[in-house]
Amino acid sequence: MDDVTSMCKEQAIQAMQWFVRSLSHVPADRLTWSPTPTAKSALQIAAHCAGYSGGFASILSAGRFPSRVEEFLGPIESTIQSITTVAQAETVLRKGITDTCAALDNVRVEQIGAMIDTPQGRTPFTFFMTIPAIHLYGHAAQIDYLQTCWGDLEVHLKRRASAAEAEEAEEAEE
Repeated sequence: MDDVTSMCKEQAIQAMQWFVRSLSHVPADRLTWSPTPTAKSALQIAAHCAGYSGGFASILSAGRFPSRVEEFLGPIESTIQSITTVAQAETVLRKGITDTCAALDNVRVEQIGAMIDTPQGRTPFTFFMTIPAIHLYGHAAQIDYLQTCWGDLEVHLKRRASAAEAEEAEEAEE
């Protein structure tokens, strides 16, 4: 069991780092840009990921999906709507993944093979153990795609400092 939960935790952390790195290469003037009026911008994608990271952690902690969809989506939508900056999105995302890892530490052996009821039907509990990483990797790819839309074809292997980190470094130099 420790192997399964450890793997899920490692993947969630790695996916978060991958997502944050991809997001760090979005220029400030492109954060709210989208290729069409109905497509999400990089900031909207970041807010979405931040909101859902806490939602996934709540299912893992409870060991079940809420009895009503609104109980699951309400806090997520509220969180998403409250995020207006990349720094906020990154802070909320990091907390959500920290909460996810803490919830994974409390998963019991019998939960790993269990099925839980969701709006889509009976779902393996392991889906909720792995979805935090899968979700972030998918949305990191969206950020990468947006970058190609505005002509950034560079393969970004290193993370840039976030706007908040750059601001802190500037203040420290003064």
